[in-house]
Amino acid sequence: MRIAFAAAAAMAALFTAGAASAQDSDVDVTFNVGVVSDYVFRGFSQTNQDPALQGGVDGTFGSFYAGAWASNVDFGDETDAEFDVYGGFRTEAAGFAIDLGVVGYLYAGPPTGVDYNYVEFKAAASRAVGPATIGVVAYYSNDFFGVDDEATYAEANVALTPADKWTVSGAVGKQWLDVNDDYTTWNAGVAYALTDHVAIDVRYHDTDVDGPLSDDRIVGGLEFLF
Repeated sequence: MRIAFAAAAAMAALFTAGAASAQDSDVDVTFNVGVVSDYVFRGFSQTNQDPALQGGVDGTFGSFYAGAWASNVDFGDETDAEFDVYGGFRTEAAGFAIDLGVVGYLYAGPPTGVDYNYVEFKAAASRAVGPATIGVVAYYSNDFFGVDDEATYAEANVALTPADKWTVSGAVGKQWLDVNDDYTTWNAGVAYALTDHVAIDVRYHDTDVDGPLSDDRIVGGLEFLF
């Protein structure tokens, strides 16, 4: 769940078979399993620059959706896993796809007295323009990860399908925090559908924060949808 929006859009665009089945039924459930060379969230490695095994389940019920997702993490302490639960409502207005939702981030094994768990509210809008999909998304939390309380993240993204099975995508986002410094992050990459249920993604990430976990990097990912 916590991959960059543009990367998620790239993968989703490739799995056309899953999207079609969701339209054909009032209830649709899909499962995903993937591996990435580094779990990067908003420009920062969540696994101390090591690989991650990830997986989740998504359910669509008409215009409503819900899901859960998990990944290993490494924050340099006892915390070893992240579990996300989320849900929301999708609709269309004036030619735009609208997504309103909420995401809960839960962590296994954090040190005593450390507040990692938090909730974000999401509002997103996107629109297809020829072969491209252009979107914006914002997240807000009043009790964010760690020492930060109020936090807002806003992102503009684009995904382009120049040829069959290929998707090129990118995003630029800004994270505002009330304790730690605000920062900007961006990513760009390409995804390719090996089959209707298997895709690879290679993506460049960077931020304007100088540090080993936020410096520029290239991340490869392989995802299975079934």
